[in-house]
Parts: sequence; structure tokens; C-alpha cells
Amino acid sequence: MPFGEIIIGSPGSGKSTYAYGKYQLFTALDRPISVVNLDPANENIPYPCVLDIASLITLDDVMSEHGLGPNGAMLYCLEYLEANFDWLEEGLTTLGKDAYVIFDLPGQVELSTNHDSLKRIVSKLTKIGLRLACVHLCDSHYVTDASKYISVLLLSLRTMLHLELPHINVLSKIDIITQYGELDFNLDFYTEVQDLSHLQNLLSSSSPKYAALNMTICSIIEDYGLVGFETLAVEDRHSMLHLTNVIDRATGYVYVQPSNSTPPGTVRPSGDADSRAQRPNQYALFSTAVSPLTGIYSDVRDVQERWIDAREEWDAFERREWRREGETIRDSKAREEAKRNSSEKEEGSSKQGSIKNRIRIRGGSKNDDTNS
Repeated sequence: MPFGEIIIGSPGSGKSTYAYGKYQLFTALDRPISVVNLDPANENIPYPCVLDIASLITLDDVMSEHGLGPNGAMLYCLEYLEANFDWLEEGLTTLGKDAYVIFDLPGQVELSTNHDSLKRIVSKLTKIGLRLACVHLCDSHYVTDASKYISVLLLSLRTMLHLELPHINVLSKIDIITQYGELDFNLDFYTEVQDLSHLQNLLSSSSPKYAALNMTICSIIEDYGLVGFETLAVEDRHSMLHLTNVIDRATGYVYVQPSNSTPPGTVRPSGDADSRAQRPNQYALFSTAVSPLTGIYSDVRDVQERWIDAREEWDAFERREWRREGETIRDSKAREEAKRNSSEKEEGSSKQGSIKNRIRIRGGSKNDDTNS
């Protein structure tokens, strides 16, 4: 059964960057991955994609032919894709049953909140056998302003209710959050979405009606109790691996690492080629579903320490780790090279000895002929 992700989010939230980072990570892990670009306005695609909506329809063509603006043309393109879903289905069938597909979508939020074309496209994808999760990227700078944070909460809730998929909301660009100012609360307040009444004091400077409206929205969000956030720094492999584990749990994906794969930044010890290889089984499925997430960013307090409270110390620590990993890899390669040279030298010595023996034998035969 193919698995995949629907990547949505506001313009500039980092959807294409995330898709490219996911492609690089999965390639390093020897995990299957295929990226599908469904953004007709995306002309500079950073990743290799197996399907590109530009081969079906482009935003510029719709705008020039029908006299539509950018938003209207985008809605038209999604409606056209829905009407020509067989183009998408035909391209996906060539990927095989073990495919993992990333769908990079446009940034217009109305596509995932109000317009029904994307919802029907997602429904058709699930009906042909894809098990999908929706990854909703939100720029982390919104949490530095109370009213913007509330708007992101409302947008996330509306998207979750509209698309009806396993849903992961993500605060992207968490590694540069300090550039937008200090946070009024710890990071876990924003990711866990607990007791939003604390935001009331931050809204007191605005008009009373505006503050009351925001607090009413907060009460609605709390009544549903659905919204929460993960964090993401695309250039940090630990952050990407943690988010991958969260998505795998949401979709029920169980990945069995092949015996010849090496996680990025590690060196496989000799004789350990098959230590991680195993067969898919019921235990692996349920352990993925119910086991607690582990790793360096499994606790949001670790994320705060890494990117907010002690960033310089962590940067220095990672530089030392990278240097150590580089030295380990270099030493491993040097040992392999020395072993190969030694083997070649022994082989050459063996050949040379064999040649000398043959010459000695031939010389002995000639002497015997002379004596006779």
C-alpha cells in the first residue's frame, strides 16, 4: 500500500524546502520517496519530481486565456486537476505499491479551508489506495504575536475539519524564531495549545471588542481540543527525523531499513551489515503506533533549549560532533584503503613468488637437458 504526505501551508511557510529536505533525507536513508508538484505557480522546483502539474496546466496560461487573477486562476487549476484526475492516477500507478509520495501543494489557504476541489482530490487519492497524512506548515514567527498565533490556531482547526485526514500541524523555521523577538511564554505553551486564557493579558492593549473576539475564538479552539504543533528545522536532521516518526505514526507506516543502508552521519561497523535488517511484522506495526517517541527532539523543552535558550552552546556542540564524525569517517576510509593496499601488496607478492618459482622450475629443466 503506498503512503504519502499532503503538504499545505501559507505562502512562504517552507513547503517546497521541506519537500526537498524530505527527499534528501529519505534518499540518505534508502527509503523510497517520490515527489509530486501540484503547484502550478511553482516554476523553480528544487527537487526532482516524478509528476509536475505544469505538464497538465500552468497558472500563467490560465491567467492569460481566461483573464483571471492569481487566486482565481489557482482555483481554476485545482478544478481542472480534479476534472483530469486520471492524469494524476496514471502517473501514480507507475510508482509501485511500496511508493512513498510527497504532494507539494499551492500556498493559497482557501484551497484547504473552503474550496472543495482539493478535498475531493484527496478523497480520490485515498480511494485508489494511498494512505495519506496532511502536513500543515505554519511559519513559527506567528507565535511571537498573540493575535497572529490565534489566527494560525483557527486556520489549523479549519483545515483539519475540512480535509478529514490524519493531520500534523508544524511550526516551521523554528531555528530562526529568535529573529522575530522574544516569546511571551515557553515554547510548549504554543505547541501543546493549553489554557489559552493566558493570552488575554497580551490582547489587553487592543480594543475591547477585538480582544473579546480573540478570546471567543480561543474558547472554540479549546472546545474542539484538536490543535497541537510539532516543530521543524529543515536543515537539522534530528528535527526532520523526529517529524518523520510523528508522520509515520499518524499513517501507520512501518519502515524496515534495508541491510545496506547507513543513517546519515554514522559509520557502519564492519560485520554489522544485517544488524538492522528485519522482516515487517505485527510487532513492528504496533510498536510504531503505541511506543513513545524517542530522540533528541521528542520533548519540546529540548527544542526550546536547542534553538532559543542555549543556541550558541548547541551550535558549538554540533560543530564538535560534525568534526568527530568527519574524523571517524576519514579514519574508517583510511583503514579500508590501507587494508586494500595491503591485500593488493600481498597479492602482488604472491604473484611475484609464483613467477619466480616458474622461472626456477624452467631453469632447472634446462639444466637437466644440458646435463643429459
